[in-house]
Amino acid sequence: MHRSHTGGSSEEGGRPEGHIRLGTQAAPRQKVLLAVAMVGITIATAALATSTAAADRNIVLFVTDDESPTLGCYGDPVAATPAIDALAADGTLFTHAFATTASCSASRSVILSGVHNHANGQYGHQHDFHKFASWHDLVSLSLPRALAGVGYRTGRIGKFHVAPEEVYHFEHTIAANERNPVAMAEACRAFVTAADDRPFFLYFATADPHRGGGVDATSPLELKPDLFGNLPERGHHPGVAEVFFKPEEVPVPAFLPDTPETRAELAQYYQSCARVDQGLARLVAILREAGVYDQTLIVFTSDHGIAFPGGKTTVYEPGLRVPLVVRDPSAARGVRSQALVSHVDLAPSLLDFAGGLDRERNRPRAWVAAADYWKDKPYAKGENRGPRRGLSIYQGRSWLPILGDPLAEHHETLFASHTFHEIQMYYPMRAVRDRQYKLIWNIAHPLPYPFASDLWAASSWQAQHRRSLDAPWGRRTVGAYIHRPRFELYDLAADPDESTNLANDPEHAETLERYQARLRQLQRDLGDPWESKWDYE
Repeated sequence: MHRSHTGGSSEEGGRPEGHIRLGTQAAPRQKVLLAVAMVGITIATAALATSTAAADRNIVLFVTDDESPTLGCYGDPVAATPAIDALAADGTLFTHAFATTASCSASRSVILSGVHNHANGQYGHQHDFHKFASWHDLVSLSLPRALAGVGYRTGRIGKFHVAPEEVYHFEHTIAANERNPVAMAEACRAFVTAADDRPFFLYFATADPHRGGGVDATSPLELKPDLFGNLPERGHHPGVAEVFFKPEEVPVPAFLPDTPETRAELAQYYQSCARVDQGLARLVAILREAGVYDQTLIVFTSDHGIAFPGGKTTVYEPGLRVPLVVRDPSAARGVRSQALVSHVDLAPSLLDFAGGLDRERNRPRAWVAAADYWKDKPYAKGENRGPRRGLSIYQGRSWLPILGDPLAEHHETLFASHTFHEIQMYYPMRAVRDRQYKLIWNIAHPLPYPFASDLWAASSWQAQHRRSLDAPWGRRTVGAYIHRPRFELYDLAADPDESTNLANDPEHAETLERYQARLRQLQRDLGDPWESKWDYE
């Protein structure tokens, strides 16, 4: 093991702030040591912890930014994620968890509302000039509002990225560097340990491992890899023991080309993921020190999959598949569930844990009709209202009854939608999948596929795009990625990498027709205005 120290130690438990380089051979031993460093808590530290009056049934929702299930507990061979792995061993790991859309704002609106983004109004990004926002009617289903309605104190830290604030209102907003999950956890200590008889809901949203922070100027490559929030010159964020990965030793998923540029960016991505893990470790330590770990539901997930073309902003598996680890103090330990679950299930599930879900009606027990909520507010009547049918129920359903049961089923079919990322990238897609097949409808298929700005600038993409349209991009070519057919049909059981489109295969004509009908029916059931496109396009 190669470890260097830059001086000093962390404030908690004397943990060193060094740098760790992981290679294939040394990884197992280093992971053990890292787990000890991150998760272990001394008796002395616990004895000095501030007592708390927080009630039972607290909730922590830990959401990362653009992270696929590249975790040790999901079988990743190089990931340095001992804290998440430990949480999975102490709870339930869902092997088939999916985002409903692979775009940050849109996905977060689903997480916090239990309503698909095409139905809640958050069609795309909410910042700068994008201006997408959820309907005001969603206030009746909003998770922080619903939990407050049954007596929870609510707090958020990190990336928010949804609007309006009044709809997604949290009682407390905690400031911290979103690129330092360890510092974020420390900033939450006062909230966790507050002398308050109410249970708490903490929404903990990192900006890692999202792209950003410039490029690695030290790279020998002509096209420099994105830093993914890592500091230049192998610097470290305060309190973080940065973990470095060798490009030649990271695994390259099938949807990406195995090139030096891809490997260099994946090495940066894995480093950012390791920092997330240390943030979770610190937060778990704080919960334990406060004596509330065994009174707290902890949910770990990501808004969507990895930020590479073929992942983020697509409805392919690498864009939609997300980690989902749930630690319920009262549920079985070390369970791997293969149930099909989705982000749209999170809000009703967490509210169910809090005792605030009316399961029969699938909505909050403390129901306040949107019209009643807004009647005395400064917004004009009818401003930014939702669909004519209203928004009165969750579109997902609670997985709490199946938690801890490895054989239980949840959904038979999952629906996904994408319309915008940034406002300039209009490319509506709708998808339906079950365990056998996935159908993708590229509604705007005559258009070239648009790129999120960070994905277009990625050195991994630019290297292949500059070569030619025939250059490989995973199992596709650059040209095939940009120019898509109207329908894509994949046999996920036989072709999990979605490499062979069966939509034009005569032997699968009946299957195509069946899944088209299923997709359209789901669009009707879920209030998707793009359902009308079936009639005139």
